[in-house]
Amino acid sequence: MSKVQINARIDASLKGAVERYCKSRGVVMNHFVQEALLDRLEELEDIEDLKRIRHESTRPLSEMLAELKLNGAL
Repeated sequence: MSKVQINARIDASLKGAVERYCKSRGVVMNHFVQEALLDRLEELEDIEDLKRIRHESTRPLSEMLAELKLNGAL
């Protein structure tokens, strides 16, 4: 994966907190920020998936169990 630099203005106290956290855990700040951004993107995708799923029609459990041939297993 190629690397590029990004610039962002954040609150000085937040930057200090991240620096202290990274130093205390031996984590490189670049890695910490990259992972945080990836985690946030995944969360946003999950939220969109949940919104979509909420509008899907549902089926009765008995119908699903029959389709999976598990209707006598319970």
